[in-house]
Amino acid sequence: MPFALWFVVAGLLLTLMALGKTTLSRLPLSTAQLYLLVGLGIGPLGIGLLVIDPVDEAGVLEVLTEIVVILSLFAAGLKLRTPLSDGRWKLPVRLATISMTLTVFGIAALGVVGLGLPLGAAILLGAVLAPTDPVLASDVQVESPDDTDRLRFSLTGEAGFNDGAAFPFVMLGLGLLGLHDLGTGLGRWLAVDVAWAVLGGLAVGAALGMGVGRLVVHLRRVHKEAVGTDDFLALGLVALSYGVALLIGTYAFLAAFAAGLALRAEERRESGDEPAEDVETMAHEGAAEEVAVDDHVAPAYMASAVLGFSEQLERIGAVALVVLVGALLHRAEWSVDALWFVPAVLLVVRPLAVWVGMFGSSTSGVQRHLLAWFGVRGIGSVYYLMFAETHGLNDGFSDLLLGLVLTTIAASVVVHGLSVTPIMRWYARRSEVEERKANG
Repeated sequence: MPFALWFVVAGLLLTLMALGKTTLSRLPLSTAQLYLLVGLGIGPLGIGLLVIDPVDEAGVLEVLTEIVVILSLFAAGLKLRTPLSDGRWKLPVRLATISMTLTVFGIAALGVVGLGLPLGAAILLGAVLAPTDPVLASDVQVESPDDTDRLRFSLTGEAGFNDGAAFPFVMLGLGLLGLHDLGTGLGRWLAVDVAWAVLGGLAVGAALGMGVGRLVVHLRRVHKEAVGTDDFLALGLVALSYGVALLIGTYAFLAAFAAGLALRAEERRESGDEPAEDVETMAHEGAAEEVAVDDHVAPAYMASAVLGFSEQLERIGAVALVVLVGALLHRAEWSVDALWFVPAVLLVVRPLAVWVGMFGSSTSGVQRHLLAWFGVRGIGSVYYLMFAETHGLNDGFSDLLLGLVLTTIAASVVVHGLSVTPIMRWYARRSEVEERKANG
């Protein structure tokens, strides 16, 4: 594809999306669906302008998807202003632990019984498809930092946690295939891949997010320094948490999410219980440099600016990666196996895992149904599969896993994209009616 033509395609796509964003918001469509169609059109199944082999280029795809997911996880953490002591946090933690573990082994059971995969490959398939996607699930996530709706809060927190929490199962699958050292009796896996890597990743991100946040606020309030650098702050904190997490052998996804959470927690500690939207409105009423160093609103201004920049990068990355997924669909699995496997994952395994994970919780029946339905699959699954490819998966199972994962992602983009607008509007109206009834 000529280099200049890339700019033409990218420019047309971004311009059309900018002009049509308002129209799309009124239709039962998502931007991800259109990106997928563009990728399909310019890929091998269309006019053949974008041709890439996911096995040969697994290393490049791994890096690209990892960057987008990390930015998305950092932004997801910044969106969640609810204190960790709040009981609402129990819901995403349940989803990211109990429900995700059940999803991994539920999909693995389908792989062993229905597809004839060995246990290691089946667990790897489950680990790749189990995490929900923070990139493509933005339409069902919190609408503002102070949004505490149980459904949106749970889906946002789940996507933040489980993209890192799936990593131990990826390593378990690779280990059972002889591609990773699990230790005697799974000892090394439990100690290093589960305990150390998970807890260490969360600790690294939390420490860096809190430390950087306090340092910036101190410099701005006391010394009137470090002003106008919020874009560098976002990139720097993401890169720092990512790099340190990898250097000490922990999960960078969890570190990025924890860094966003910690930076937001630091803003809340400084700003108090005043709603973030109110503080940020006050912050934007004055000149940016003056507001950035104001004693009262400096923390909120910092968090708001960093979140805004991170979301812009996330959206740009989502365009590129979903178009790429569309181009890769020539490697999707359109066999009889896919016809039963994909519905089983989306309509059976995910709902059962959510209902078990939510048993005894304070969620309503409607919320549980919607939590079960909106298990969006996307860029995170592509990353994990490319990670497995670069770690030696390229064997007899590679094509089957690649085909099933791409088919599941495409199905998720289509069915969840078609349903998200009408369902979330209905849910919003229902929530408003219930709130009015509760207030008398």
